[in-house]
Amino acid sequence: MVSHPVAPDAGHRPEPGSFRDPANRVFYAGEQVLRGLGPRAAEDWQALAASDFFPPLLAAGKICGTEATEPTAMLSTGVTGWTTVLRHDRIPFVSYPYEWSFAMLRDAALLHLEILDAALPAGFTTKDGSAYNLQWRGAAPVFIDVGSFEPARDGEPWAGYRQFCQTMLYPLLLQAHLGVDFQPWLRARIDGIEPGQLRRILRGTRRFSAGVLKHVHLHDTMQSRHASASTGEVRDQLRAAGFSRELVLATVRAVAKLIRRLDCRPPDSHWSDYQETCGYSTDDRAAKQRFVDAALVEAGMPGLVLDLGANDGTYSRIAARRAGYVVAVESDPAVVDQLYQRLRADREQRILPLVMDLADPSPGGGWQGTERASFADRADADVVLALAVIHHLAIGRNVPLAAVVDWLVGFLRSAGPRGRLVAEFVHPEDPMARRLLANKPAGLFPDYRRDEFERLLGQRCVIARREELPSGTRTLYVGIPRG
Repeated sequence: MVSHPVAPDAGHRPEPGSFRDPANRVFYAGEQVLRGLGPRAAEDWQALAASDFFPPLLAAGKICGTEATEPTAMLSTGVTGWTTVLRHDRIPFVSYPYEWSFAMLRDAALLHLEILDAALPAGFTTKDGSAYNLQWRGAAPVFIDVGSFEPARDGEPWAGYRQFCQTMLYPLLLQAHLGVDFQPWLRARIDGIEPGQLRRILRGTRRFSAGVLKHVHLHDTMQSRHASASTGEVRDQLRAAGFSRELVLATVRAVAKLIRRLDCRPPDSHWSDYQETCGYSTDDRAAKQRFVDAALVEAGMPGLVLDLGANDGTYSRIAARRAGYVVAVESDPAVVDQLYQRLRADREQRILPLVMDLADPSPGGGWQGTERASFADRADADVVLALAVIHHLAIGRNVPLAAVVDWLVGFLRSAGPRGRLVAEFVHPEDPMARRLLANKPAGLFPDYRRDEFERLLGQRCVIARREELPSGTRTLYVGIPRG
């Protein structure tokens, strides 16, 4: 896992989001992702590595690639003071649950439960159940918190159950049973949705919806009843009542069955058929695809491409043929869900679809605002595709045109001369621009003009190429950042 780009000579530094478990900590040393383990955690790792269930999950890519480093490697990276240091495979781009679609969160939850289902019979469990313990390689979820594994103890419940409910099960229930997008709820609170909150919403006849009575109402009741008891006291009571590892396994399998049944079929939105309604002619589409492909070829196999306003992923797929990894950002959760399911069916591991309002991108969050990095801090790209998105920000959301251009070029901060901004400017007379302008007071956007856009872009980039689409109302640009 990695939240921020790190220069190879930057030395080691801790991951801001890994401080909550003092038994282990994630660090970065150049391009390496390392995890320091204390004495107890090191013992658990040795047992985990020797188990029968862990290596197959590792080999299948369901758990992030992990190996112990040599003692000399610990000294060379500067990560010392730990009993053992592990080296993890690097995740191409870190994202957070409030940036995932419904099907993405559901698949991440099912992977977590699949891993638990394999771990429990082998004598292991996970002490955490957070959605933040999972990341993505394209459309494939991967479990990253190797430090969460510990030996299972008879008579003890699943320690991660509450976290799992609050960050995965409850958001899924919220959307499946009420049709309410979960992303704003998870973005607002890093620990997820409390059972008491969801209980007040899913009441009356809704409490009989799948999973609600047991995992929301009963959970909240039991939590309130034992609020004054210590964790040790609760464990003693459960052990005395005959609570067993088999019951934990049965719970895990029952929750997995429940989650597989949950579904969300949102109504069609304006964006779900945008490719048919946006006004492009066949010639426009062909010219645009050729232009984008040529710009990516000129960029020379870029490492990371941001496709901002990706819609159905047409240009993300073009980029994936020419780049190492593509992050496809779209504001409509239903559109992202459809794109994800197509990418999953294709087993695509180079395109990561994300839900995000580009006029309100993910900020930093958690402790001191750094535990979860902002999208701007994470997105250090080689190429930015801003196709049919600038007019939505400048007209639809009233963002000054100069600020839009600054924001787009800012994603190329480390790319240097190999960086490329591939932008589409929709002229004021274009039908889509006219539709947006019709909803605004007359004369509100005097600077929204092609010549002004070119002036602003030219201040920040060398305009390497421009091409007007056959329709005559849209122009494509390739900009190379200056200096």
